Amino acid sequence: MPKPMNPAVRDIALSGIRKFFNLVQDKEDILSLTIGQPDFTVPDTVKHAVKEAVDLNKTTYTQNQGLYELREKTSAYINERYHANWTADHVLVTVGASQAIDIALRTLLVPGDEVILPSPIYPGYEPLVKLQGAHVVEIDTTESKFKLTPTQLEKAITDKTKVLILPYPSNPTGVTLTKEELADIKDVAKKYDLYIITDEIYSAISFDTPHVSMATFEDIKDQLIVINGLSKSHAMTGLRIGFLFGPKWLIPEFTKVLQYNVSCATSTSQYAALNAVTEAKDAPIQMCAEYLKRRDYVYHRLTKMGLDVVKPGGAFYFMFKLKDSRPSFEVALDLVNRANLALVPGSSFGQYGEGFLRLSFAYSMATLKEGLDRLESYLQHN
Repeated sequence: MPKPMNPAVRDIALSGIRKFFNLVQDKEDILSLTIGQPDFTVPDTVKHAVKEAVDLNKTTYTQNQGLYELREKTSAYINERYHANWTADHVLVTVGASQAIDIALRTLLVPGDEVILPSPIYPGYEPLVKLQGAHVVEIDTTESKFKLTPTQLEKAITDKTKVLILPYPSNPTGVTLTKEELADIKDVAKKYDLYIITDEIYSAISFDTPHVSMATFEDIKDQLIVINGLSKSHAMTGLRIGFLFGPKWLIPEFTKVLQYNVSCATSTSQYAALNAVTEAKDAPIQMCAEYLKRRDYVYHRLTKMGLDVVKPGGAFYFMFKLKDSRPSFEVALDLVNRANLALVPGSSFGQYGEGFLRLSFAYSMATLKEGLDRLESYLQHN
């Protein structure tokens, strides 16, 4: 018999989002509003940059930390939009934002540490925490309109707490935080010497007010890691480029973890990213305008159905409850079987997501209309 594998790997589960998506994918006439992938195409100048990189044989290893010019231009791009003060020495180029999160947690955590997550929350954080032998502490935000409050945070902190993960705009709720709300949370984290990892991958998709980055607060910079990338802003999900911003003293440590994992991010994708943050830097504006129309349409339809909905301030998701006492997985499956409509069960997003469903509006208006018609018909006959 082979020797046993790492039990931490055995104990983590596949993403509930993907599990449900795969479950319903082969069913006939299913309309799916499950996946958070932009339905736009990569900007033309970015496509050209990829082709040019291949034609010019820019297909070798880059610096482990990423192309210097990309780090320099990305810092300028982020600084301009979010009033930050990063330089090329503050950023690591990663294989998507997911790898950036993994690297940060692998560098910071030791067994027994605690990581605070505001729940409902994207399911990609908890497994990475557990792989380090650390523990997740979930905070229930369902009574505060999905917003983490400083009071909730302070009550959850123990002498083992090391990291707070703050993902706003949020997947799965679309909720975001104001500058004042961020400042209050920042003060608590600073008081207890916590690292803050802010996942700002949806920062370019902000609707009613501009996105506020935690990096605007200089007094937290030594404890702050900001995750960003181009998957959502530029519809570059398959090109896999993320950015990890952090204190200068930590970047070499993060780089070591990346070096022994992938050596460097894909060279051709890095040249594509360079174009995205320079020539195509305004591409998210048009996409965001279209998402806003969709957000308002879906909000109007859901509220007309009598559903209690928190209007998302960013990203492209709604999270809501049906008047149904069954577990969310059962409700989602019933929607598939009786309405041919797939939404993600809230149980995929932590224990406090139970009872909710998540709808993605990263789909065309025609698809959203048909999906909401099916939901409305289901509710009328349920």
